[in-house]
Amino acid sequence: MPRNMDADHQIGRRLRLRDLHLFFTVVQRGSMAKAALHLGISQPAVSEVIANLEQTLGVPLFDRQPQGVVPTVYGQALLKRGEAAFDELKQGIRDIEFLADPSSGEVDIGCPESIAASILPAVIERFVQKHPRGALHVTQVSTATLDFPELRERKFDLVLARLDPSLAKDGFPEELHVENLFNDKVVLATGIKSQWARRSKIELAELRNEHWILTPPATINTMLVSEAFRLIGLEGPKLSLVTFSIHLRTHLLATGKFITAMPYSTLCLNAGRFGLKELPINLPARPWPVAIVTLKNRTLSPVVGRFLECAREVAKSMTGRPQPHK
Repeated sequence: MPRNMDADHQIGRRLRLRDLHLFFTVVQRGSMAKAALHLGISQPAVSEVIANLEQTLGVPLFDRQPQGVVPTVYGQALLKRGEAAFDELKQGIRDIEFLADPSSGEVDIGCPESIAASILPAVIERFVQKHPRGALHVTQVSTATLDFPELRERKFDLVLARLDPSLAKDGFPEELHVENLFNDKVVLATGIKSQWARRSKIELAELRNEHWILTPPATINTMLVSEAFRLIGLEGPKLSLVTFSIHLRTHLLATGKFITAMPYSTLCLNAGRFGLKELPINLPARPWPVAIVTLKNRTLSPVVGRFLECAREVAKSMTGRPQPHK
């Protein structure tokens, strides 16, 4: 059992940030030898720091195994709280930078490709115009689950995501805060060179034998298309291409030879550039929320708040946007 500790004495005098950083590195690398190599110091120096931490805390932080080391329950507790402490320190430094220069700061963003190809460019343009010294880091993520481990690990400040209602029905992990920006919808689209782009009225059955591009079977786009064909007593169309890539779909649609289903916001913001048009066919209605996901009880820097303001402004402008090329 760990002994009672004077927190002020232990943290203020015995625990150093450098030692905690070394501890995190050992956890990440899975061995003291690998951590030493990564940090450019000797293995005995790493072992000594870990031994001193264990002596200070009065508990074993690692289980030693032939393959390396794994954190004990005490090590896991220190890892969880230590990461939060380091994150708060990083946010404090960001706050100081922002106070010194309100137009500067960094924002780490995760988003799927469909967001990067729709509202994110408009948000970035607005943010850069208002805060020209700000720096944005965007990393592609999957929305196949609603867990977003990068947020839990504090690698991202926020995630911009499309939330699949079928995944969201069981609720979100309690550590996450979700703010809906707007409800998107799925529409059918083609290029303005297509023969269908000149038609004001189209029956869905007429499109069954066209060249279709859809996302994989378990995704909202494809499920709604399949459901629409079932409602008129037909099997879904034979697909010419299956892909998640918005970039590939928009380029192929521009030829006028293909039809696809895509988010309405993506169509709106790419119609002019690629010559796309929404087809006059209503798919089964299913709200498709676009949301900001952040970690609860985490202090976000002021510049992240400025980015969120820009995202809300762009989302507001999406409401009631006229349909493209209709």
